[in-house]
Amino acid sequence: MSTDKAPDNLVDLQQARQERRHDLNEARLQRVRQAFEQALPLPGRKSSAAKKKGKKSRSPRKKK
Repeated sequence: MSTDKAPDNLVDLQQARQERRHDLNEARLQRVRQAFEQALPLPGRKSSAAKKKGKKSRSPRKKK
């Protein structure tokens, strides 16, 4: 008797191809980002010591 269940060790080739293409596209995007960062560095991006402080809380106003 044969069963209609698919074996667990089957590989979905379409899904594997999509994942591989995604990984390749992501790697290419990272290379382009690094090239742009080297060519056009953003001002103030590297200095982590100059972080903005949060807003100071004000004391509540007295109601008239």
